[in-house]
Amino acid sequence: MLRIAIPNKGSLSEPASRMLSEAGYRQRRESRELVLVDSENDVEFFYIRPRDVAVYVGAGTVDVGITGRDLLLDSGANAVEHRGLGFARATFRFAAPGGEHLSLADLAGKRVATSYDALVTNYLADHGIDAEVVHLDGAVESSVRLGVADAIADVVETGSTLRAAGMATFGEPLLRSEAILIRNADAPLTRELEILDGRLEGVIMARNYVLMDYDIQRDNLDRAVKLTPGYQSPTVSPLHDENWVAVRAMVERNTMNRVMDDLHDAGARGIIVTPIITSRI
Repeated sequence: MLRIAIPNKGSLSEPASRMLSEAGYRQRRESRELVLVDSENDVEFFYIRPRDVAVYVGAGTVDVGITGRDLLLDSGANAVEHRGLGFARATFRFAAPGGEHLSLADLAGKRVATSYDALVTNYLADHGIDAEVVHLDGAVESSVRLGVADAIADVVETGSTLRAAGMATFGEPLLRSEAILIRNADAPLTRELEILDGRLEGVIMARNYVLMDYDIQRDNLDRAVKLTPGYQSPTVSPLHDENWVAVRAMVERNTMNRVMDDLHDAGARGIIVTPIITSRI
């Protein structure tokens, strides 16, 4: 039975459970449930603190887990990223008052507050910056105003919280994070993990693509196929009118409206878009 660690709260928890549900796995109905056995899929889920997921995976207590790339790198656990999952994307940045005029070198000799001690310490060391890392469990934006630090390093989404605290980001991002599937660095790949990975890949594809169907005259087919090349190649089927064909292709979701406009200009008619629930590529 594959043992999977899932964040029990926070920004990763609900999206992770939703993705697993879309992949065909049972998920808990109440937040108080800490363990769930999905006997039909031969999987056991453990709902634990987000920061502990990598620790349990690295120790081999569970086989795989879902966590953030930032949390994995900060944990120092014996675990590796297996697959990016495409949600909970965030950027890890340095910030300080007047940050728009600063560079990474300006952190030398300064105090940097963060909740990600290991990640920040390793980053500064890799770039030859000698600075003091101050650990805080949260609300690092207030640390500069309270005199605890000169700058901070934290996850930045919109930047509105930083601006409200009178700070701005500077330097290159330390990390671009997202939710990831992780596994023990020393454990062999198993059939159970391959099944889980394939299902998650199918959900990711379904979220990023739609099916597009349309009819077009044969004379315009080549032009249309260039607009909808599909994931591998589009399906082209003859119609009762031999001058026309029906085309079906996978199209990236974020381009579908533009593609529809271009197809219509190319002579396509009866253009229909259908969502994909899941897939296997």
